[in-house]
Amino acid sequence: MHRTIELLSASPQRFVEWLKTEGIRRFYFVLDKPGDKLAASHPSLQPVADFIASDSRDFLQHEGMFFQLSESCDTLHGAFVHKTVRGHAAGGVRYWHYECLEDYLRDGLRLAKGMTRKNALAGLWWGGGKGVMWHNPQVDKHDPETRKTLYREYGELMTSIKGCYITAEDAGTGPEDMANIFATTRFTTCIPEELGGSGNPSVPTARGVVRGMEAALHFAGEETLAGKTVFVQGLGNVGRPLLQFLLEKDVARITGVDINRANVEQATDQFQTEKMQVRLVSPGDVSCLASECDVLAPCATGAILNPATIEKIQARIVCGAANNQLEDTVRDDRLLAGRGILYVPDFLTNRMGIVNCANEQYGYVADDPLIERHLSSDWEYSIYKTTLRVLEKAYESGQPPAQVAIEFADTMSNQPHPIFGHRGQQIIESLVAERWHEGFGAR
Repeated sequence: MHRTIELLSASPQRFVEWLKTEGIRRFYFVLDKPGDKLAASHPSLQPVADFIASDSRDFLQHEGMFFQLSESCDTLHGAFVHKTVRGHAAGGVRYWHYECLEDYLRDGLRLAKGMTRKNALAGLWWGGGKGVMWHNPQVDKHDPETRKTLYREYGELMTSIKGCYITAEDAGTGPEDMANIFATTRFTTCIPEELGGSGNPSVPTARGVVRGMEAALHFAGEETLAGKTVFVQGLGNVGRPLLQFLLEKDVARITGVDINRANVEQATDQFQTEKMQVRLVSPGDVSCLASECDVLAPCATGAILNPATIEKIQARIVCGAANNQLEDTVRDDRLLAGRGILYVPDFLTNRMGIVNCANEQYGYVADDPLIERHLSSDWEYSIYKTTLRVLEKAYESGQPPAQVAIEFADTMSNQPHPIFGHRGQQIIESLVAERWHEGFGAR
């Protein structure tokens, strides 16, 4: 038990040094289906696997997790694969700082699980996965050559796990990073447009969030965003275009906040209107969530909705782009419903990033109908129609909306891919049989 706690509480530097001492450059945790046990590639890591498997909040029978230590930057690369029944795991790679190994693992587990549900609710033939690169604070993440090396190494990880997880863009990762991943693997989407890809998915993601807001307002008996007040937490790649789309909907007032001064300055320069106020806030300052508004849009990091913040929220509707907004899905979903706050689940409304990337291999057409139908008001699986269906079922059943959305998504995620079946699981089994963890840099 002591060794488990020691590993889980380790900082990135300490954990990397421990891996080096153990001679570990690659490792995995894989669900052993016959025994229903999460097995580690190395005996010294089995206590961590046991901890993950015992956790009922973030672990949900994830099929596999694969990790690689960067040769050059002492950075941990990870690929979290949740469920591949519906298709290969798909989701972006996040480059982020975590205080300890437990935080890193929990975020990857939650994000991968969320992608399974997001892809299923969107009607996509993809499973759920997420990449997470654990930033080592001793590494200058802003140095172009360092990033080039890190992301090319991450691409090599994608190649080595043979496509059971297909990566894309996410927080902390930009178009140039995706080009570097693409240089070493074909198992990626969100490739820059100049390389034949779909590019940055942030703009379509913001469009999808607006559709979720409009559906929630319609359910509440109001037809449009016109004249409403919106509070946007996070002014990054999705938050800024969201501001533009809200102005186009003729909202009465927008307040935006961010912990990044550059994001605030860019939004200030871009939008010079009396309808909008943007300001800088300190990291960890969530007092802004208590602002009075019609719609609160969390567009920063996850776990922002918890008992401490929910009791202070003054918005009637919560609908934003951030992943995993609920710290505890069951508890916090109920808390929001108990306060009469209409919550649109994040994995329902922020889907357009992965939708934008999903069909890259099939080429492009102008105003692609396969993308636009997600933003329509009549397609069965559109954001608008799905939001209404979830909120109506929640109202009729007395269940909170995230739980209803999860039930819909989990049912759909168990539908096997119509052509390839559960191929992702077959790939994972082959990686274990071939002793993937003993190779490094092998194709």
